[in-house]
Order: sequence, then structure tokens, then C-alpha cells
Amino acid sequence: MIRPRHVLPAALAAAALLAGCSSPAPAAPASTTVTVTNCEAPAEFPAPATKVFVNDGNLISMMLALGAQDSIVAVSSLQRDAATLSRHYGAGPVDGLKQVAPEYPSLETVLAQSPDVMVAGWNYGYSETKNITPAGLRERGIAPYVLTESCRQQDGQKARGIVDPWTALRDDLTNLGAITGKSEQAAAVNADIEARLAALRSAPQPATPPTVFLYDSGTDAVYSSGRFGAPEGILTAAGARNALADVEDTWTEVSWERVAASNPAAFLFVDYPPQTFAQKTEVLRSRAGIRDLPAVQQGRFLNLPYAMWTSGPLNVDAAEQIRKALEGWQLVPASGITPKFDDAVR
Repeated sequence: MIRPRHVLPAALAAAALLAGCSSPAPAAPASTTVTVTNCEAPAEFPAPATKVFVNDGNLISMMLALGAQDSIVAVSSLQRDAATLSRHYGAGPVDGLKQVAPEYPSLETVLAQSPDVMVAGWNYGYSETKNITPAGLRERGIAPYVLTESCRQQDGQKARGIVDPWTALRDDLTNLGAITGKSEQAAAVNADIEARLAALRSAPQPATPPTVFLYDSGTDAVYSSGRFGAPEGILTAAGARNALADVEDTWTEVSWERVAASNPAAFLFVDYPPQTFAQKTEVLRSRAGIRDLPAVQQGRFLNLPYAMWTSGPLNVDAAEQIRKALEGWQLVPASGITPKFDDAVR
């Protein structure tokens, strides 16, 4: 009711004043945004976000690990990882995802889903050539989250990676937990990863870690990963040395001469189409300077799915499985590490 505009009697005015002083102040409205640090800068997101577009299996795995699948409005680049994600997180949550593009989406595909947040990364969906960039999304009212592993180094360099891979993963899980209202679950997932990493690090170690080479794809040259990529953290945790540990980038290309010079004790593979595991091993067995390496001669090969190698919670599963493979090849001492799954693609 609107009171008439006149002066209250003194007694009534005093009573009103006392009532105003004694009654509690109106509650402040609940916050509808959250600010996190992403790529070393503050970034604001709606909270909890309820319409999140997610690209790539590793980023989808983060959302599933958080139990935030109900916040996902659509996904892209899921299909190659669907079986792996179903094995780890259940078929129900994975089957319930709406895939709108089998590979990286177009800007039009993203906009058609009307998301309030997009979760992707440089070379994980964000691309100037495809006109999908964090800046462009912001202009359209979509809050962009950038995979920390893919954050570009300073001064506009294209090289990616700014922090230790396990730190990058922990930050992403914490941030996405805050954005989706799943902070408690994020803390639990991070604690599980830390406990399993501690077990790997306390396992018996060889005097000299065996050097291993990660073969992602390629024939004329080899796509692999340097010291800022998730594989660096995975291989180190498993008790091995990344052959490209001196390369200050994440995913990058090197020559076959570099592969031969590293003389790896084993080759590990990213199960990544269109080049199959059989085709990659055939390349190794037929290429001069590579086919005579002991690792090739003795068939020390392990092929794991894409979502286990790219930054995500399945990285620790990859580390456990690689540890057991290294033990089987007698490259590291036996331990009590028991992987929860067998994800090797044969």
C-alpha cells in the first residue's frame, strides 16, 4: 500500500524510527556471478552457470567428474571419447549429453545453443581462423573459460602453457567447480588425484627414469608434447622422463631426427584419428633410423585414448596405467600401484 504524502504525527514517526532500527536489514541479493583467475587474469562468470557449451573429451571429463552434466547445454568433439568417458563416469551421464558437432564447432553452432558459458581452449576449440575466440564470445554475451593448459604465453606468443600440468588441472577443476556450483565436488576430485599422485611418487623409482616418447600423430614429422603439456605431468608421475621435457610448449611438432636422438625406451601413443595405432606402429617399424631402436624392436608400445592425454582428471588414470606398463617392461621397479581401469586401445 502506498501511504499518502504527508507528515506523520511525532509519536507515529518516533515509533516508525524505532521499528526501523530494531528490524533486521533486508538481506543482500545472492551473488549471481563468480570471478576466478583464468590464464592469469580475473574472469567473471554467471554462477551457477546452467547453460555451458563444452568442447573436447578432456573438458567434458572435467564436467562429468564434478557431477555438473546437468549444467551442460551442448558438447562438441565427444564421439571419439564417448566409450572412455562412459567407462569412467557411466553411460547415463554421457548418453545424456547433446552433441551438436562431431569435431570443433563453428561459431554459428555455438551461438545456436544460446550458452551463457563456453569451456574450450586454444587448439581445443578456440581458434582465430574459425572465428571462435574468448574476446569474440564476450562481445556476444558468452563468458569464455580457457583450458589452463592451453593458455598462451606472454607477449602474444602462440606457444602455450604457463604452469605445471598438475597445477593447471587443479586450477581448472577448482574454477569449473565454482562456476557450476560444484566446489565441494571439485575439492573431492582434486583430493583423490593428489592421493593417487602421492602413491605414484612414493613407489620405488629407478636410478635413472626411462625416457619415453609420446607419438600423437604424423608421418613426415611427429606431433608430440613438451614440458607444459599434460603428458609431462603424466609421464613424470609414472616414473618416466618425457623425451621432449626441454621443449617449452604443450602440444608441438618435432622431426624424426629428434625422435631417433632421444632413443626412447618405449613409445606411448595417443589414440587419435584418423591415424590408427596400427598405422603408427607401421610407421615406426618401417622408418630408417627408427625401426632399429630397441623400443621398436621389442614392441614396447602403449596406446591410450585422447581424453587421457589431454589435460583432465583422467590424467592420473593414464599415469597409473603407464606405471604398470613400465613395470611390465622392467623399466621401473615393481610397485603396489593398481590401476582402476584398463583403457589401452589395442
